[in-house]
Amino acid sequence: MRKHSLDRWLLTAVFVVILSSSSLIAAKKDVKKKKKINKEVTYDGTSLIIDGKRELLYSGSIHYPRSTPEMWPHIIKRAKQGGLNTIQTYVFWNVHEPEQGKFNFSGRADLVKFIKLIEKNGMYVTLRLGPFIQAEWTHGGLPYWLREVPGIFFRTDNEAFKEHTERYVRMILDKMKEEKLFASQGGPIILGQIENEYSAVQRAYKQDGLNYIKWASKLVDSMNLGIPWVMCKQNDAPDPMINACNGRHCGDTFPGPNKEYKPSLWTENWTTQFRVFGDPPTQRSVEDIAFSVARFFSKNGSHVNYYMYHGGTNFGRTSAHYVTTRYYDDAPLDEFGLEKEPKYGHLKHLHNALNLCKKPLLWGQPRTEKPGKDTEIRYYEQPGTKSCAAFLANNNTEAAETIKFRGKEYVIAPRSISILPDCKTVVYNTAQIVSQHTARNFMKSKKANKKFDFQVFTEALPSKLQGDSYIPVELYGLTKDKTDYGWYTTSFKVHENHLPKKGVKSVVRIASLGHALHVWLNGEYIGNGHGSHEEKSFVFQKPVTLKAGENHLIMLGVLTGFPDSGSYMEHRYTGPRSVSILGLTSGTLDLTESSKWGNKVGMEGERLGIHTEKGLKKVKWQKFSGKAPGLTWYQTYFDAPESQNAAAIRMSGMGKGLIWVNGEGVGRYWMSFLSPLGQPTQIEYHIPRSFLKPKKNLLVIFEEEPNVKPELIDFVIVNRDTVCSYVGENYTPSVRHWTRKQDQVQAITDNVSLTATLKCSGTKKIAAVEFASFGNPIGVCGNFTLGTCNAPVSKQVVEKHCLGKAECVIPVNKSTFQQDKKDSCKNFVKTLAVQVKCGRGKKN
Repeated sequence: MRKHSLDRWLLTAVFVVILSSSSLIAAKKDVKKKKKINKEVTYDGTSLIIDGKRELLYSGSIHYPRSTPEMWPHIIKRAKQGGLNTIQTYVFWNVHEPEQGKFNFSGRADLVKFIKLIEKNGMYVTLRLGPFIQAEWTHGGLPYWLREVPGIFFRTDNEAFKEHTERYVRMILDKMKEEKLFASQGGPIILGQIENEYSAVQRAYKQDGLNYIKWASKLVDSMNLGIPWVMCKQNDAPDPMINACNGRHCGDTFPGPNKEYKPSLWTENWTTQFRVFGDPPTQRSVEDIAFSVARFFSKNGSHVNYYMYHGGTNFGRTSAHYVTTRYYDDAPLDEFGLEKEPKYGHLKHLHNALNLCKKPLLWGQPRTEKPGKDTEIRYYEQPGTKSCAAFLANNNTEAAETIKFRGKEYVIAPRSISILPDCKTVVYNTAQIVSQHTARNFMKSKKANKKFDFQVFTEALPSKLQGDSYIPVELYGLTKDKTDYGWYTTSFKVHENHLPKKGVKSVVRIASLGHALHVWLNGEYIGNGHGSHEEKSFVFQKPVTLKAGENHLIMLGVLTGFPDSGSYMEHRYTGPRSVSILGLTSGTLDLTESSKWGNKVGMEGERLGIHTEKGLKKVKWQKFSGKAPGLTWYQTYFDAPESQNAAAIRMSGMGKGLIWVNGEGVGRYWMSFLSPLGQPTQIEYHIPRSFLKPKKNLLVIFEEEPNVKPELIDFVIVNRDTVCSYVGENYTPSVRHWTRKQDQVQAITDNVSLTATLKCSGTKKIAAVEFASFGNPIGVCGNFTLGTCNAPVSKQVVEKHCLGKAECVIPVNKSTFQQDKKDSCKNFVKTLAVQVKCGRGKKN
């Protein structure tokens, strides 16, 4: 018995030792996995060099405050799947230090968490510090309190500004260093930017501007963080700063690096145009973007950044003056983080094609040929190898051109570039889109749109405020970026003999520097006026009936954000600047300086926080009777829209104001400012899912205008379940058919053929084929119609290939669609247009 016990004890001991050893080995492996490898980042005239390797960098701007932490993983993952290897972001000073010395790095301001998520996805980061960022962000990212620092002048050789800028810059960069986020510490940050498009204002500051740029350069360089630094749109960027390009066509507009040992970097390739209230729809075609990128890389470019890759939302009051709450919605990832096709897919294919050219682009010698007036050949060859890549360009915007290159003829579509990663095989053309298209749908929610029980609270007009100013106070300084609203009151006497004749009215005339204005006379609302992004100043002029004796005038000045560009921003002013009464028999009565003005900041509802559950109880709400004056708060409750798709509120029937959901600021809306097309610039307003609870969500709206119709508001679910393809039979097959092995470009499949691919998102499958035509169909995704020629079996063929599948591939050729061997329109190239609807079946 003793021997067996001893044996048992020995076996147990051995087992424990083995387990301990295994644990130690596993722990060592974990340590090894977690250990970061420090990467040296340098550069030369060709590219950035990361850890000894040259890189082609495809970057996209994604701004952490313009989405939510819950959205970040999805957006970053989609960016990587779109072929990006780098994310660029500004750092928003007024987000992180809204009050001097009080810092915020939580929630949407959690910069460290955002960068670590990018790192987790194996991507690089470019950090654009500012201090000024523009970005269509209020005050260009500069905190308001800076305006009140004695003797300060922004963005120049001013001691006060430099002192606060240095403190901010060091605070951010020390934070990054503490978290080991620089490449030199094994982190993802490979590039930094100081200042932003300074050349636009530099001349205004003369020598002080030049001194400031040199100071900013020395500041970041002296910190020895082991990464290169750029200055965008700064052709005289001092060494070692790299001057970089911003614009739409940097392949043609960029004069190039200011020293031969610096690489060509493109920090902003604008994927669309940001929108301001009053704008009609704007967009930039993906064909134009792809052409510009291919051209830039063909001319020694090695880095492009799409501004924006995901636009996002200007939540709360964060947008610059007149800028819409929705930001860069036409980017490859739309406001909701959904893939905007074909912009997303066509650029992904472009990145694949450029990657096939990587070796010759980074190590080859450039050559240029100009075979014709509108044609150009640029190619790179690596001496002593077969490594070669060519870019065949047709600048003719109306007709295809034939280019002969190395004994072979290539037909190049109008205004396009064909990419040949082996100088023989066309794998991509910038104008021929073989990726899918999508149309976005806003579906009315069944769950959220039950009858709303609106309660209202109307702001009281201020009585005659204590006069404390002899002129109307400047509106930025009055509100101090705590609110959009500032009150002005004054009284004036009119002698009975000075009133106009019976039946004739006097006129109130108010000249304002912006942005908007509401006016009351003797307690009666007489109207509103506003400027625009292009012309902020406006004149409000309305006929009124005055009374003999004392008259009381009330004005509400309204901001739509602070300015975000230009020189001397600290001296930019807005609000009413002159007030007069016209039409009196005694002549014009100028109230600007002849009366004392009383002032009040903000709304009572803002002061009490009635947009929150806690604040609701601080005022007496009344049931909405179907009509309400201006300056009214509306509140109701709603259930979260069904599914987990993106959600939005459609502000139909409303005028202008602010929206909150469960106390979170959704943003400014302005439905009454119509575009030249007679429509509001923005109708739907994004409500992130993280703002919502399953039930009883509090909706609070502050509406400035009278007689609106909140009953027309509804909640919508957003999807891109309308999926399309539009492929010509003469298009180049997808670049996905090709790979590079050593110096050879090889086909992955045995049969490289042209196909149309349709894919539903998530677990959805193709539920219906809504349109199909092989012939000459016209239109765009969501609105196709038949042309004069159509293969009768088109829909039948597509249904056979696609119905019930999550993804389908359709051959684009005559034999697939002309099964009866008849071709009723032989004389032109045919196109396949398909539109399908994706959905979830009962099982999925």
